[in-house]
Amino acid sequence: MTHLSVNLNKIGLLRNSRGRNYPNMVEMAKRTLDLGAFGITIHPRPDQRHATYQDAYDLKELLKHYPDAELNIEGFPDEQFLSVVLEVVPHQCTLVPDDPNQLTSDHGWNVARDQDALRPIIAKLKEKGIRVVLFMDPDADNMALAKEVGADRVELYTEEYASHYGKNGFDTIAERYQESAQAALDAGLGVNAGHDLDLTNVEDLCRAGRITEVSIGHALTVEALDLGWDQVVKAYLSKLV
Repeated sequence: MTHLSVNLNKIGLLRNSRGRNYPNMVEMAKRTLDLGAFGITIHPRPDQRHATYQDAYDLKELLKHYPDAELNIEGFPDEQFLSVVLEVVPHQCTLVPDDPNQLTSDHGWNVARDQDALRPIIAKLKEKGIRVVLFMDPDADNMALAKEVGADRVELYTEEYASHYGKNGFDTIAERYQESAQAALDAGLGVNAGHDLDLTNVEDLCRAGRITEVSIGHALTVEALDLGWDQVVKAYLSKLV
């Protein structure tokens, strides 16, 4: 079984757009966990345009009431991010090579190039008992490098998988993801996956049993609008007769 960690960044974005604590991220996290999700993910960026550093503290407090669930904090390991993560001590930290100006994550680590910077960061996180995940492109040859620098898992960046799903050439791309996942497993790593996964494509990715966890946020939020919007509009209309 693949675990689902729900990324609540878009809840934070909606909340922040009105300057009120509505929707309330902690309440949405609670609802999500009560529905059976394995974990909650946030990706606080330096401008805190969606998830904030305070959310990390608030969600860790909530997770105390869910001993079987996990908090995953992902982001670029700059000084402020690491300070928060080392203080909050989430169950898992996913390191992502984001530029502060990026709209969203769009590539994995070049571990061969960045290993000298990554090793002490990973060591410091693991000293706190935090599971460390490296965000990686689906390149089987690089999985062993992630293990060598101390990572516990990789997260496969699945934008290419999602954008080509059902199109010509998809089988070749899908095979590359499975080969990368197997290479990670062979190296002694766990395998997570995330970015643009949705209800249409996630099952095929996970069917082979190589993926431990998927992190899904944007698509899940949009799908919630699609699947629930009609009911809310009808509810308003029923009150305005």
